[in-house]
Amino acid sequence: MRRILLVARRDYLASVRTKAFLIGLVVAPLLFGGSAIGMALFKDKADTKEKKIAILDRTGLAAAAVIQAAREKNARDLFDKVTGIQTMPQYVFETTAVQGSDPDAERLALSGQVRRGELFAFLEIGPDALHPGKDEAARQVGYYTNAGGIDEMRRWLQDPVNEGLRKVRLSQLGVDPSHFADVLAAVPLERMSLLARDEKTGEVGAARKKSDLEGFIVPFALVLLLGMLVMVGSAPMLTAVTEDKTNRVVEMLLSVATPFELMMGKVVAAIGLSLTSSALYVLGGALTLQAMGMMGMVPFELLPWFYVYLVADVTILCAFAAALGASCSTPQEAQSLGVLLLSPVMIPFMITVPILKQPNGLLATTLSLFPPFTPLLMLLRQSMPGGVPGWQPWAGLTGIAGWTILTSFAAARIFRVAILMQGKPPKASDLLRWAIRG
Repeated sequence: MRRILLVARRDYLASVRTKAFLIGLVVAPLLFGGSAIGMALFKDKADTKEKKIAILDRTGLAAAAVIQAAREKNARDLFDKVTGIQTMPQYVFETTAVQGSDPDAERLALSGQVRRGELFAFLEIGPDALHPGKDEAARQVGYYTNAGGIDEMRRWLQDPVNEGLRKVRLSQLGVDPSHFADVLAAVPLERMSLLARDEKTGEVGAARKKSDLEGFIVPFALVLLLGMLVMVGSAPMLTAVTEDKTNRVVEMLLSVATPFELMMGKVVAAIGLSLTSSALYVLGGALTLQAMGMMGMVPFELLPWFYVYLVADVTILCAFAAALGASCSTPQEAQSLGVLLLSPVMIPFMITVPILKQPNGLLATTLSLFPPFTPLLMLLRQSMPGGVPGWQPWAGLTGIAGWTILTSFAAARIFRVAILMQGKPPKASDLLRWAIRG
């Protein structure tokens, strides 16, 4: 144990004293949270240029009602209610008369105007849009534009188009126009917290309004922080072991420590680096939320699980990285294996959306109990408002413990054989044989 701690102390101090580590403490959260920061910086940089939209109305009745509904919404949304600053474009509408029996020719002419910048977009209301019945194709309204993939105008237009069509239908049914506002008024659905009884007083606590982002930001932020710390702690191990092997540093270290002690010392150093970084990020995040008056969003009860998952994941990936690094002959070979090493972190991020939609579904439960993915996915599910059944985190922890022991044992065997090998890199079959037989 003493030799493991000595190796860990050497690697830990060598890492924290470098400029790369200090810079990484600042750069890593900027890289991982860059999109959120960018949205915060540019949220007020709205495009306020006038946008012209043509309406090709094949019903002959709907265009006027749609335009009126759009103008009313534009008047409501155009300026910020507090600052009075314009926050969105002003949409200007015009109707285009239906010319003849060739719809494609009309669409082509309007498409040319969009390409030349004379129009931003055009709408085509089909002849059966007012009374489509069960025909889904007749129910659709065409929206033609060459705008980018994120087009806020399409989402904005949905309400005016539907409101205009409904007003025409109500008018045809003989409903007095003075009742349109009551008939079409939308009722908001408020997201509320579940009620709970205080075990000490027996009183039932009042429900509170919950932000739509509250059920997403906290889980995603926790998992993002965990994934970032795991990658920052384990990724450098791959090339560091290969560089020590190439520079013959390992040969000197093996004179005072066994291969297992050397590998575990490096793993302990990586855990220390991750814990150091996490302490700074958790403390900084807590102080930031405290200043913003959002301290209640911090799930303090999950912090012990966060650190358990962090230590386990860093141990697994660092042991794996040490084995891979020992089998490589050059740092360039080691870098090419980085994607393989970090796949247990990257894959959970790829399936975050379906897990958020159904946190207790079969897919989420199964994958969160699969040891390589347990740390990230189980933490994600635990931080969701509904939580998880009480036995699942402990079952996941048992799987992680077994996986950590098995991975470390196999990695130590590969490390012991490969660390002094030079020349041709071993094949995958050689690594498997070393892991099993030593």
